[in-house]
Amino acid sequence: MKELMLGNKAFARGLYEAGCSVVSSYPGTPSTEVTEEAAKYDEIYCEWAPNEKVAMEVAFGASLAGKRSFCGMKHVGLNVAADPLYTCSYTGVNAGMVICVADDAGMHSSQNEQDSRHHAIASKVPMLEPSDSGEAYEFTKKAFELSEEFDTPVIIKMCTRVAHSQSVVEPGERVMPEPKPYVKNIAKYVMMPGNAIRRHPFVEERTRKLIAYAENCEFNRVEMGDTKIGVITSSTSYQYVKEVFGENACILKLGMVNPLPEKLILDFASKVEKLVIVEELDPIIENHCKQLGLTVTGKDVLPLEGEFSQNLIAEKLGVPVPAHKSLGEALPGRPPVMCAGCPHRGLFYSLSKNKCTVLGDIGCYTLGAVAPLSAMEMTLCMGASISAIHGFNKALGKESEGKTVAVIGDSTFMHSGMTGLANIAYNQSNSTVIILDNSITGMTGHQQNPTTGYNIKGDPAGKIDLESLCRAMGFNRVVVVDPYDLDACDKAIKEELAADEPSVIISRRPCALLKYVKHNPPLKVEEKNCVGCKSCMRLGCPAISIKNKKAVIDDTLCVGCGVCQQLCKFDALQSQEGMK
Repeated sequence: MKELMLGNKAFARGLYEAGCSVVSSYPGTPSTEVTEEAAKYDEIYCEWAPNEKVAMEVAFGASLAGKRSFCGMKHVGLNVAADPLYTCSYTGVNAGMVICVADDAGMHSSQNEQDSRHHAIASKVPMLEPSDSGEAYEFTKKAFELSEEFDTPVIIKMCTRVAHSQSVVEPGERVMPEPKPYVKNIAKYVMMPGNAIRRHPFVEERTRKLIAYAENCEFNRVEMGDTKIGVITSSTSYQYVKEVFGENACILKLGMVNPLPEKLILDFASKVEKLVIVEELDPIIENHCKQLGLTVTGKDVLPLEGEFSQNLIAEKLGVPVPAHKSLGEALPGRPPVMCAGCPHRGLFYSLSKNKCTVLGDIGCYTLGAVAPLSAMEMTLCMGASISAIHGFNKALGKESEGKTVAVIGDSTFMHSGMTGLANIAYNQSNSTVIILDNSITGMTGHQQNPTTGYNIKGDPAGKIDLESLCRAMGFNRVVVVDPYDLDACDKAIKEELAADEPSVIISRRPCALLKYVKHNPPLKVEEKNCVGCKSCMRLGCPAISIKNKKAVIDDTLCVGCGVCQQLCKFDALQSQEGMK
């Protein structure tokens, strides 16, 4: 039966029906739900890997063993996995291997807006790009066939709007392919220089064959309409173009975006008076068309940055824009903020109070940079906080050692923080690293990680002890604090910054949104005691506001963490009866 499916759920259904056996991923919005949905099928082994590089190597190993495999990640995760990607392009595969990369145009939850098509081009790996859930489902199944036919990993590029929108899918049955026996082949799979140099010509020949395949493949199609304008497009841009032009333009929809066809594009261009390229982010298709000698309209009128929309395309291409009202100006600004009861808030308050320079990392705790805490001054990529503080302190020495810290989440530490910590231990900078252990991967929606003791299905799993790990890596000073206890945080920060050796502080308390966390009753305000000093507002807690010069507690948000009580000198914030 037909079903409305989220793009990521449709992708997972395609994995299931294609007979995928092994899935290894690292959560990253907007790709996360592909693996979460795949884990609901008992026939597929699924796991969260510590990072994307590990995930891709796991998928490659399963493919080598003869079972169809998959790994998923967001666009910045593909940077982490680039090392195995570029080389398994040379080795090729045994059973089919599919990679999902989800781009985030508009940076809804990302630190950059990179275009992953560049990785496909540079690694010389074919890339498919669905435009809705139905295509995500179909392309996934066909990608395994493409992988095995051309002896290559295949990348499927999703984006936020395809991953997180719904359209109709008609699911079928799971079809298990015959397992491909593993055959020892040193020349194919051992990529030392003497073998790799002989595999490069194979990659180039494969690319030529894929270009020929792209000329007539089922992923690309022409939709003829008014020949005054012809549009070449892909992904969600195709949906916008259809809404803007309907039958008033010819459309070449590209579902295979690497390698791009040549004859198909030239034939299409010859049938239209004006050729327009509509693609989000970088001019990949546009530059390809220009290399073919075509005159096109593209990034000269359409932006290089941000998400497209129907109205944007219509406006930029001279089509009347339907009358509409914008809500943007009527709504008050709502800056992102840490949740009420977030365990990171107290720790960040202490860092701000002690006027620390804070080098940060990737996670929901990045919100520590937002006013009123304003307690983070750098965020680059996963794990960079630890490596950066080492460089920062090596550069400035005593000038920075006593006032600079790195903060990193537990999942991010497992992802990319350990090597940076090893560098501090090995090369001995006097650096203080704070691991924010909230017992989950918070930002992407509560996925397990190697420190939680549970796997993707919630079953017991191996658990890494952070304190023992840090000590084993060479740290003599490892301190654990409860971030709800401001005095303990203040004491630990001052002592570790004063120490003349590297140290680790583990700020440990579970995420306030975890279902098993039992909260205290909301606090109440004793109005006669409140003098309107606004000390409680320095925390930036969304449960606290000021009305008529008095503090107000929102009972629907407050979890009774008690952090604000520790700032009030007038006993205006009080526990309700029964508070533990």
